[in-house]
Amino acid sequence: MINIYEVHETNQMIEQENLDVRTITMGISLLSCAAEDMDSLCENIYNKITSKAARLVSCGEEIEKDYGVPIVNKRISVTPISLVAASCAKSTEDYVRIAKVLDQAAKDVGVNFIGGFSALVSKGMTEAEELMINSIPKALSSTERVCASVNVGSTKTGINMDAVRLCGEIIVETAKLTKDGEFPHCAKLVVFCNAPDDNPFMAGAFHGVSEPDAVINVGVSGPGVVKTALESCRGSSFEVLCETVKKTAFKITRVGQLVAREAARRLEVPFGIIDLSLAPTPAVGDSVADILEAMGLESTGAPGTTAALALLNDQVKKGGIMASSYVGGLSGAFIPVSEDQGMIDAVQRGSLSLEKLEAMTCVCSVGLDMIAIPGDTPASTISGIIADEAAIGMINQKTTAVRLIPAMGKKVGDVVEFGGLFGYAPVMPVNRFSCEGFISRKGRIPAPIHSFKN
Repeated sequence: MINIYEVHETNQMIEQENLDVRTITMGISLLSCAAEDMDSLCENIYNKITSKAARLVSCGEEIEKDYGVPIVNKRISVTPISLVAASCAKSTEDYVRIAKVLDQAAKDVGVNFIGGFSALVSKGMTEAEELMINSIPKALSSTERVCASVNVGSTKTGINMDAVRLCGEIIVETAKLTKDGEFPHCAKLVVFCNAPDDNPFMAGAFHGVSEPDAVINVGVSGPGVVKTALESCRGSSFEVLCETVKKTAFKITRVGQLVAREAARRLEVPFGIIDLSLAPTPAVGDSVADILEAMGLESTGAPGTTAALALLNDQVKKGGIMASSYVGGLSGAFIPVSEDQGMIDAVQRGSLSLEKLEAMTCVCSVGLDMIAIPGDTPASTISGIIADEAAIGMINQKTTAVRLIPAMGKKVGDVVEFGGLFGYAPVMPVNRFSCEGFISRKGRIPAPIHSFKN
């Protein structure tokens, strides 16, 4: 039974500590939409999305009103398009038309983003998958709400280095298509290792082939709530610190569980998972970096940062799992630069580098996220960064990802403005030494020995 104290506590978290449900994401299978001609395929995709998600936005707004819980985004994820469109790959030059149909469907049902312009190529690429990846720059530059992702590796298969090399080139090409003053198209593109099938967060969301025809996944947030809780235990033992994070994560996840089950009931769609990731925003007090500094670090990036992040991630997961039987997606703590004011401050004061961020990704939820780099960074260097991050994911049996934004015409120290939840980012330096000879090799890096568990 919920008591009046818990009601007041939740109201305070919402009103004063930036607690929100970051997204309700409806996953929709498009496997039934496959057709041999592009006209039929596009018509099937549009009709499936607009019929399944017709009430998604209004339902989210009703829940916000009824329960007083802010729901920042309503989103859709679909089956990776490289699978759905394979049947008509030989009759088209690219998949840009499909991206435009996805974009139109998203606009017509009123969602913020639609994810799933994706390819899963961890072991090799078919012609259809390579066509999909090569379509990404034009697809993202000609749409507003479409998000793309490529899974280039996994613990079971190793890393497809041909795909890694291609993704570096695609990121550069996508960046070049961003005109001055435009939202950077690369912010809608993620390269994964061990991508999950049920992630509700963009830009990497897609609806896995093992998922039902439609499903509701919810992503919660709440770095500000955790940071406020830690203010009360400065100087306390690690045991007290861990218990505080764990109990706070439990409370945050229970709010998400309520919203998820209610949305699933009203939409008559199965409830999938709660993703309990601490997703920051540029708002003051809503920062993962602030949490780390509340633990006793002078600035994020200082010695001890990786240990503090490991503690945070583990306790968030322990608290969340106690609050919901269905925890999935990414779940933990995001460390984007542009979306976290504390991370931005740490970069600007010189305590946080790209190399330290890479070390932190060994223990966080995802990887190198929303990082602006000089516009003249070679594609091979970007591919090398992707390969490093994929290797961390492959060896450690966890999801890792890269979302880099080459800022054309910008140099180290310049600032790139994104706006909204995406914030802004200082352009960070990258290692100036070349990895061209390594990246130009063909084939794949094999799976690690501990992957063989059959």
